[in-house]
Amino acid sequence: MNKIFTLLLVMFSLSAFAQKTYIQCGKLIDGASSQVQSSVTIVVEGNTITDIQKGYTSGGPADRVIDLKNKTVLPGLIDCHVHLESEGNKNTLVEGFTLTDADIAYQAAIFAKRTLLAGFTTVRDLGGSGVNISLRKAINHGLTDGPRILTAGRGISGSGGHMDNSDGFRDDAFNHKMGPDDGVADGPAEMIKAVRLQFKRGSDVIKIASTGGVLDLSENSSGAEMSLEEIKAVVETAKDYGLKVACHAHGAEGIKRAIIGGVASIEHGSFMNEEDFALAKQYGTFLVPTIIAGKSVADSAKVPGFFPPVIARKATEVGTKIQATFGNAYKAGVRIAFGTDAGVFAHGKNALEFQYMVEAGMPALEAIKAATVNAAELLGLSDKVGSINKGKFADIVAVDGNPLTDIKILQQIAFVMKDGKIYKNQ
Repeated sequence: MNKIFTLLLVMFSLSAFAQKTYIQCGKLIDGASSQVQSSVTIVVEGNTITDIQKGYTSGGPADRVIDLKNKTVLPGLIDCHVHLESEGNKNTLVEGFTLTDADIAYQAAIFAKRTLLAGFTTVRDLGGSGVNISLRKAINHGLTDGPRILTAGRGISGSGGHMDNSDGFRDDAFNHKMGPDDGVADGPAEMIKAVRLQFKRGSDVIKIASTGGVLDLSENSSGAEMSLEEIKAVVETAKDYGLKVACHAHGAEGIKRAIIGGVASIEHGSFMNEEDFALAKQYGTFLVPTIIAGKSVADSAKVPGFFPPVIARKATEVGTKIQATFGNAYKAGVRIAFGTDAGVFAHGKNALEFQYMVEAGMPALEAIKAATVNAAELLGLSDKVGSINKGKFADIVAVDGNPLTDIKILQQIAFVMKDGKIYKNQ
């Protein structure tokens, strides 16, 4: 009996102190430096990176070894602009009236897992019905698989703005008038209330629209639709709650007001001009380009009947400009954080954005940094994610080949670890 007790005690002790994971990396792009390291081992305990060692080490007999010696290892990728509740199709407008929150939740869980398996271990969800907040909670509680989520809950715009779901419909098509509770606000006082409601519901970030958009039934995608005073009211209120503000903006004037008003990021920026570039540099405002979304809607607009005519026209206008504008913004020195607007196109294809960024003139390493250290800074998570360093979360991905010589490789993720747990290992 004593021998059995001793054996059980030894086994318990081994399990208590064991299970470090040693990830042996053939090449390592750590997300922070400009150097590619070779023959490196990352040591993981629990959900944290505890050491980075030169050469291939394997710890003790109770430790786990992951052999990625024939792969390039990177930090978990970050997408700063997704919409996990939906995925665009020709029936999207109808689905706004037919899908219940339960329907949305089931499909959102699928989209979240698809995003994680594509190598994106952290995302910022910039607006939906509020199911995105529940999805974040479910992932955090281990009820479903998905990336780490920061979410805006519902986006905020003025009456007739991009987040006004009654755009294009007759006045009595909805059973109530849209207001701050729905993310529709007019004037500084209502903007303040709308922000407070989103904070109350659990949002991590505030999303506004200072210009029109593409995928709504309003006529104008680029006109300014929020005053500077309204934007400042949002930013100041969000700051009181410790939240940053992301701003959907296509047109130059709306972008200018948003930057001066203090938003953290411009989303899309399709018609940014030289004045906007200079202001973004002055204020340190990030551009989240979402090139893939622009190209996707422009392609869909070519399909007869896919969009209503007003949306097809706007999709063509924006989609043909967005990549070139991004290239000019990068060359002008605007800070870039990676974002795709996934949900406008199919979830899981987020890494195609890297290809479009490189095509527009951004070096591959800079594109990777946009999705790692830059994105982490924008999200306020630099102490937790965005690079492979001691003390950070064990968010690690790997690919076959070298993405610095072929950026398309990032569209074929072979290994995904989030919070120390392996979700994919091919």
